[in-house]
Amino acid sequence: MRHAIGRPVRASLASVLFLVAATGGCTLLPAPRETARNTFVLHAEPAAPDAAPGPCGRRDSTLLVNTPREEPGFDTPGMAYLLRPNVLGYYADSRWVDTPARMMAPLLVQAVEGTGCWRAVVRGPNTADADFRLDTEDLVLEQEFFHRPSRVRLAVRAVLVDLRRQSVVGTRRFEALEEAPADDAFGGATAANRAAGRILTALAAWAGEAVPTDGARPVPPAGP
Repeated sequence: MRHAIGRPVRASLASVLFLVAATGGCTLLPAPRETARNTFVLHAEPAAPDAAPGPCGRRDSTLLVNTPREEPGFDTPGMAYLLRPNVLGYYADSRWVDTPARMMAPLLVQAVEGTGCWRAVVRGPNTADADFRLDTEDLVLEQEFFHRPSRVRLAVRAVLVDLRRQSVVGTRRFEALEEAPADDAFGGATAANRAAGRILTALAAWAGEAVPTDGARPVPPAGP
């Protein structure tokens, strides 16, 4: 009986030693590599000449430009795409260097300064004494694959506020659609740069024109 009991014990001990040896051997294997990532920077390509800013409402005001706010799902450096409407995905091996809103913020300031419609342009959350504030919200940046070729959609809603009168001067939604030169992340980034140039040029021009002159009524908000 003791012999019969001892055999399973020895077999069990041998099994444990085998598992320990096998586990120790696994530690000698190289750790899996992290997936290589392509990181893209958003910049605004110059818009067409016919998109140049129009006349300014006035040139003696200071404008505070706040950082844009994204729609849910776009507050990430992930490069968003849609294979079909309303189904959001992200590239596994490619990303933006930052969120769309943070990349757009300095580009928006540069575009507004470039109109020459403001005495000064400051970027929020600067506490400088400003006359007007430009808010941008509902930012969307996505590559849509339910079109061929794929295309990039960049959209944002702008609100211009008169800080002296605590009133809204005007609101407008801007949207640009650009075909991608390739159905991949690189093509999407290229199209996004073109879309950003169009959006920022139009938005900066609208903000400069919407500011009323002294004693004038605000310019009515333009259509999309």
